[in-house]
Amino acid sequence: MASRKIFKTSGHSQTDRPSSTKFTLNPKLARRSFMKIAAATAALAGMSVGPKVVRNLRAEERKEAYPGSKIVRTVCTHCAVGCGVKAEVQNGVWVRQEVASDHPISRGGHCCKGAGAIDMVTSEKRLTSPMKRVNGKWQKISWQQALDEVCSKLMEIRDKDGPDAVHWNGSAKVSNEMAYLQRKLAAFWGTNNIDHQARI
Repeated sequence: MASRKIFKTSGHSQTDRPSSTKFTLNPKLARRSFMKIAAATAALAGMSVGPKVVRNLRAEERKEAYPGSKIVRTVCTHCAVGCGVKAEVQNGVWVRQEVASDHPISRGGHCCKGAGAIDMVTSEKRLTSPMKRVNGKWQKISWQQALDEVCSKLMEIRDKDGPDAVHWNGSAKVSNEMAYLQRKLAAFWGTNNIDHQARI
């Protein structure tokens, strides 16, 4: 499709292209030239990560521990990699987290999901009750009302069109255990129509 569009805009027809020659999106950029540009870009990117971008934490920048808190070493549950997390717990409540710099898997790093894992528990934007859009506006409803409405609609779809009429969509923000339960729910529903949101 792309090659066809390029040939038409360059004043040639599709039949003018020699069958033995290879055609690329940019015929003027050879493979060797592309490799040189890619290597130069990687070198510049590596040079940019210097002392001005990454530095060690200074002593005065360290946060004081919450009174009576303790550090619990655990792993992130958002995927199967198992990156290390140092969770600061106060009175049984997860209040802060740090990366485990000595962890053999993550080696002091976190992806965006792991870095924001605590927000699943402490964020002010976290939903704590079901929401329903009524006349274009969201309003809170009870858990019983939410379950009744969702279950009745699902059963209506299943009775009319069968279990394969529903697609179950996973999330990158759920734990391994939650993903397991989602898969079991789809199986009990009677379908294999389940996938991960990053693949859709």
